[in-house]
Amino acid sequence: MAHIDEGLEGRVGITVCAPAPILTITIEHDANNETEVHLHAGGQGFWVGRMIQGLGHPATLCAPLGGETGEVLALLIGSEGVELKSVDMPGANGAYVHDRRSGERQAIVETMQTTLGRHEHDELYSTIMANALHDGVCVLTGTRPESVLPAATYGRLVQDLTAASVHVVADLSGTQLRNAVAAGIPTLKVSDEEVIDAGYAREGSTEQLVDAIDALRAEGARDIVVSRADAPTLARIGDRLLEVEAPRLEVVDPRGAGDSMTAALAVAAARGLDTDDTLRLAVAAGAVNVTRHGLATGEAATIDELARRVTITEQAVASS
Repeated sequence: MAHIDEGLEGRVGITVCAPAPILTITIEHDANNETEVHLHAGGQGFWVGRMIQGLGHPATLCAPLGGETGEVLALLIGSEGVELKSVDMPGANGAYVHDRRSGERQAIVETMQTTLGRHEHDELYSTIMANALHDGVCVLTGTRPESVLPAATYGRLVQDLTAASVHVVADLSGTQLRNAVAAGIPTLKVSDEEVIDAGYAREGSTEQLVDAIDALRAEGARDIVVSRADAPTLARIGDRLLEVEAPRLEVVDPRGAGDSMTAALAVAAARGLDTDDTLRLAVAAGAVNVTRHGLATGEAATIDELARRVTITEQAVASS
């Protein structure tokens, strides 16, 4: 982006803070209408890391693992080629079992990860710091539920990492979002729904979202990208307010588009891309993802080609 921090030269890896990876079990019909079961690693942090890898950058996932679900997750994450730096925890990682044989997603079982203890919290923090200092770019992802990791931890990570010239990208919600913003997050990716849920806007009109962007900047965020499912992405980068739009593609599964955008923003930071190329890559990554069944997936060559067709429109910025 235009505001890439100094000190990234020579550091090309990307660290992903993934405090709550989950095991996903999906029951589906195969091509012969026979029942089959799929096991995958999941969770926002993992999906972001996988997309980073798909875009051609090495990603290191820093995550707590525990219980039988954690043992399986370690194997599944490794099979995707994402480097894992895990912290042992006494509790188990969350999991879900979904049945999609009817064509709709039916939740059968969903379990949540418990709050990290003080020891696991400190170990995870140190692991994230060590890897991010080496890589130069770090992505902060959230937890479900929020209680897994104290919201204040996100503010500390932003402050400590930016002080050490690490470029930090955050994709958060709720109090975790507010803590990262107050700490001066360099790059914030947020959906219009998260903006509304956090109280920065009453509804998703362009006018309301632009006001929300101004409020987020006033509270400390620097560069902000707001994704909108069926409308152009809004971005405030430096003094520029931009609308960014990819060609409309047939939607197979809308989930994961935001995580793909976040991954692309981190890759753009590692590459040192300018503002326009950063936004083209991010919006193209999100658009390609919705054409696929896998969350935060997409071929780098397809994303690069679609990025050439992304349009960026400059918007007027109200004088302060």
